[in-house]
Amino acid sequence: MNDSPDTRRKVPVIIPRPEHNVSRAQISKNALKVLYRLKDAGYAAFIVGGGVRDLLLGREPKDFDVATDARPEDVRRIFRNCRLIGRRFRLAHVHFGRDIVEVATFRAAPDNDQQGAHATTDEGRILRDNVYGDIEEDVWRRDFTANALYYNIADFSIWDYVGGVQDVRDGVMRLIGDPEERYREDPVRMLRAVRFAAKLGFRFEPATEGSLSRLGELLAAMPAARLFDECQKLFLSGHAVQSYELLRHYDLFRHLFPAADESMDTLEGENFRALVLKALDNTDRRVAENKPVTPTFLFAVFLWGPVSVMADDLRQSGVAPMQALLEAADTVLRAQQQHVSIPRRFGVPMKDIMVMQLRFRKQHGKRALRTLEHPSFRAAYDFLLLRVAAGYESAETAEFWTKLQEMDADHRRSAVQPKPSGRRKRRRTPRRRKPGG
Repeated sequence: MNDSPDTRRKVPVIIPRPEHNVSRAQISKNALKVLYRLKDAGYAAFIVGGGVRDLLLGREPKDFDVATDARPEDVRRIFRNCRLIGRRFRLAHVHFGRDIVEVATFRAAPDNDQQGAHATTDEGRILRDNVYGDIEEDVWRRDFTANALYYNIADFSIWDYVGGVQDVRDGVMRLIGDPEERYREDPVRMLRAVRFAAKLGFRFEPATEGSLSRLGELLAAMPAARLFDECQKLFLSGHAVQSYELLRHYDLFRHLFPAADESMDTLEGENFRALVLKALDNTDRRVAENKPVTPTFLFAVFLWGPVSVMADDLRQSGVAPMQALLEAADTVLRAQQQHVSIPRRFGVPMKDIMVMQLRFRKQHGKRALRTLEHPSFRAAYDFLLLRVAAGYESAETAEFWTKLQEMDADHRRSAVQPKPSGRRKRRRTPRRRKPGG
C-alpha cells in the first residue's frame, strides 16, 4: 500500500450496517452513553481502534475507545464525570464508577500546527501531539490499518480509509505509512506490533516486519516506566508465550531485559530458558482461567538467570549464600531499572520470592514454620515448582513443602523436628558417694 500524501484516500469506504457483523448490542452501555451524548450535542462520535477490530473478528473487546471532533475541554463540559489527562497526548476520561471510557479528539498532521502543540526529537520521535483536526486527518495519525477503523454511531456504519477491514479478514499487521518513519515517531510501536501479532495470530506485512529487527536500539530512548506498562500488556494478557517468542525472534527482548537475554545465550542458559517458557505458559493458563496474575512473579523469573549466576560467583569468592543472593538481586535489579523499571511495590516481593528459594532448603525447626507463614510463601512455592521443572532444584525439596502445607499444625511441628544424629547418647552413671564423705 502506498500511503504518500498525494495518493492517500480522502474519502472512506463506508460499510453499511447490513454488510458487517458489528452490532451496538455488543458495545458496552457506558461507551454507548458517551457516543449518544456527544452525538446529541452536535459532535461526531465513533468507536475506533481495537474495539472495532475485535468485534469484526468475533472477539469480545476489553474496552471501547471513542474518537470525536469535540475538543477535550468540550468533552469535560458535556460530562461532569470527566477528567482530562496526558501531556503528550491530551485525552478525556469519562468515569462510570470503575469503568472508564477514553475519548480522543481527532488529530491533524504536524504541518497544521500553529501553536506548538506538536513536538518531535531530532530523530523523529514524537514528544507531544495535540494538533487537532478532522477524521480524514486523524486516520493517518494511527499506527496499524487494523486499528484504524471507525464505527459511526449515527448510522452504525464502519468507515475504512486504509484497507483495514480487508487486513483484519486476511490476518495482516500493516503499519500506516512508511514503517521506519512510524517506528521512529514512537519506538513503542514495535512492541505494539509484536503484541497485536501475538494476540491476534496475525502475520506481518513485509515492510512492517522488515524494520523490527533493525530499529530495536530506539527503545533505549523510551521512558523505563512506559516500557514497564507495555511489558504488562505483552506478558499478562493471555498471550505471553507467543509475545516472548516474537520478541526473541526480532531481537527486541534484549532491549527490554538485557541481563536475562545474555543469560539465555550462555552454555548454562538451557535451564533458564526452560524456566521462562514454563512461567509464561503458566501465566497464560492462569489468565485463561480468570485467575490473578502479577508482574512480580514474571519479573522474578526474568531476572532469576542473571541473579543466580552472579550469586554463584559471589559464593565462590567467599560470600555467604544468603548475602550473595541479596547482593546479586540488588545489583541486577538496579541495572534492570535503566531499561524496564520495576516499581517498588513489585520489586520488594520479587526479591522475597528469590530469597525464599534458599530458605526452602532449611526444613527443620521454627525457621521452617516461619517460612510457611511468610506472606510471599505461595508465590515463592509456585516459583520453586517451576525451578524444579526447569532443573534448578531437586524434586525432594518441592515434595517436602507440598506435604507440609497439607498437614495440620501438630503434624507440621513433628515434621520439622531435627532428626536424630544416629549415635546413641551414653547414659551417665551417677557417682557413688564414699561413706563418711
